[in-house]
Amino acid sequence: MPVTKTAKRALRSSGKKSVVNKSIIAKLEIAIRVAKRNKKPGNIQAAISLADRAAKKKVIHKNKAARIKSSLAKLAAVKKPSKAPKKTKSPKKK
Repeated sequence: MPVTKTAKRALRSSGKKSVVNKSIIAKLEIAIRVAKRNKKPGNIQAAISLADRAAKKKVIHKNKAARIKSSLAKLAAVKKPSKAPKKTKSPKKK
């Protein structure tokens, strides 16, 4: 247990910050799971946004946010099929 006045204040402060940080991380993890499961652009964009906000508030490291965004971007890239022109059969010459 803290003894000094400032240590007691720091304990209260860190307790409040840890509750906020845990909620931010929980929301981010849920958004990542949803994005990986559904692979819809809206879900992927929401997860990327939460990763950016968590990095900005220094809840997670900026490189971790970059890794998360990279993996989600790969999901979005796999989703898009290539639009190659259909091959049509030309009539046979006799």
